[in-house]
Amino acid sequence: MQFIDKTKVIVKAGDGGHGKSAFRREKFVPKGGPAGGDGGRGGDIVFRVDQNMNTLLDFRYHRKFKAENGENGDIKNQYGKNAPPCIVKVPPGTTVRDEETGELLADLTEVGQEAVIAKGGRGGRGNAKFANAANRAPTFAEFGEPGESRNLVLELKLLADVGLVGYPSVGKSSLVAACSAARPEIADYHFTTITPVLGVVKTDYEKSFVMADIPGLIEGAADGVGLGHDFLRHVERTKLILHIVDASGIEGRDPVDDFYKINKELKKYSEKIARRTQILVANKIDLPEAAENLPRLEALAAKEGLKFFAISAAAHTGLRELISYVGTWLDNYVEEPEATEEETVYDEDAARDAEKVTVTRNDAGDFIVSGKALEKLVAMTNFNNDEAVRRFQYIWRIKGIDEKLKERGIREGQTVHIGEMEFEWRE
Repeated sequence: MQFIDKTKVIVKAGDGGHGKSAFRREKFVPKGGPAGGDGGRGGDIVFRVDQNMNTLLDFRYHRKFKAENGENGDIKNQYGKNAPPCIVKVPPGTTVRDEETGELLADLTEVGQEAVIAKGGRGGRGNAKFANAANRAPTFAEFGEPGESRNLVLELKLLADVGLVGYPSVGKSSLVAACSAARPEIADYHFTTITPVLGVVKTDYEKSFVMADIPGLIEGAADGVGLGHDFLRHVERTKLILHIVDASGIEGRDPVDDFYKINKELKKYSEKIARRTQILVANKIDLPEAAENLPRLEALAAKEGLKFFAISAAAHTGLRELISYVGTWLDNYVEEPEATEEETVYDEDAARDAEKVTVTRNDAGDFIVSGKALEKLVAMTNFNNDEAVRRFQYIWRIKGIDEKLKERGIREGQTVHIGEMEFEWRE
């Protein structure tokens, strides 16, 4: 199966249903008054964690997701039906970001966890909602609010307890194969493993942990050299790092130098990863050449304050002691609270920002009036209805947009754009 761990998708929440402009006309009910119902709410785009998924491969063939629109309102104050949410299934460990802003929208780790990524538009209000003492028979209704649309970047970060890092051909895949039922490809050439490999390691009858072989780490990995740039993200969620070095040095590299080079790449990629607890594991001790390097590696572990194990994945030497220690360490592991990325929270400041109106000019000299609340009002106003236009003009005046345009030097006949609408300026 092809492993896909990063992709882009487009989502569009449903638009709200239009409100209805209608009047009650029944026998023996004179002057029944306005009776147009509200439109239904558009469907949300909801991401849900599915335990049956383990890659983002499905999104390679299905990149666009659109929720249904809400139903329109009807006569006799009948409300339109709300649209159901559009459920998008993702594997555990998926992060969702807005492509344009880079904002983290959701970090989905638990099976069944859900997050609303794009909100459906509210339904437009029917004319019954606009009746008041000054206007007892309004003839206008609102269009439905447009649903949110986003371009997203999805990243999958594997959920593993233990991550294996080290240069190619130090025996990471061999260790996973020796400790678990996983069967990664093993060969005597670099980058045999080109996708992360997960293995479940049993510590006793009831306990186990997940071990991940993170491929492709070499010097320069954080800058995109080798495969490390693509897969360093998978180390982020691990609780413990097993740093594997080739004690024999038969590849012509110095295992001590390898240790420092890999740690340099981890630190360059993320300070948080560099602070993770590491265990130094010297592999291939069954080879005669390892005898020379083992004392140096033991001294390195003592110097850096790391737990040290000497093993041979091929000969299954020292594996029981390593697995037992890792299992005990995980049993006693207490996750430290980490600063999470700031998420957008609706508050008074955000509400004020939504009400802000700015006036700019484009290359053609036209005036661009921008403001979330105002653009939403434009989208929901029926400009074919005179009463709806008068309401829009009233809101336009109380927001002081005339004055803002005059301050920017607008003249008779110049073009003004608001959202999808454009018109010529008239005093």
